[in-house]
Amino acid sequence: MTILGIDPGFAIVGFGLVESGRGCQRLVRCGAITTQAGVPLPARLRQISDDMEQLLVQFRPEAMAIEELFFNTNVTTGISVAQARGVILVAAERFGIPIYEYTPGQIKQAVAGYGKAEKRQVMEMTRRLLNLNAVPRPDDAADAVAVALCHARSCTSRLWDPRDARPGSGRYETRRS
Repeated sequence: MTILGIDPGFAIVGFGLVESGRGCQRLVRCGAITTQAGVPLPARLRQISDDMEQLLVQFRPEAMAIEELFFNTNVTTGISVAQARGVILVAAERFGIPIYEYTPGQIKQAVAGYGKAEKRQVMEMTRRLLNLNAVPRPDDAADAVAVALCHARSCTSRLWDPRDARPGSGRYETRRS
């Protein structure tokens, strides 16, 4: 199964493509979609949409895993990130790709084995699980790879049923700890 992990953002959207099968995972590609500060909001959202569609066309993932939003300090930034996240979700839905959402705690638990692990611990475990020489860069890409790994490890559990998210069904699968 090919999984596209997404760390949503407005200035930077991290992405990580992981191939998972038979209990092992392999990093295919990771990186970031970036938008330029000072550019009007609609133009930045359009760029995110266009770049997401290019990724989806190029790699044809079988599932997309995305981190749920949690913000509590800067509401204005949070709203912009939420709008960018919406554009990302629409792109995946348009391509009929099942969407799975995970909380930061679920991602930490799946990758590092502890739901309150520090960011550096999650990054190091991501590197180890994928047998990489270095942690993926930028940090947003490393976070997205961790999201993809979370889904790879979650979809092998007995809790996951592929019938819950058929392409084009519009169903979201949210895992709660």
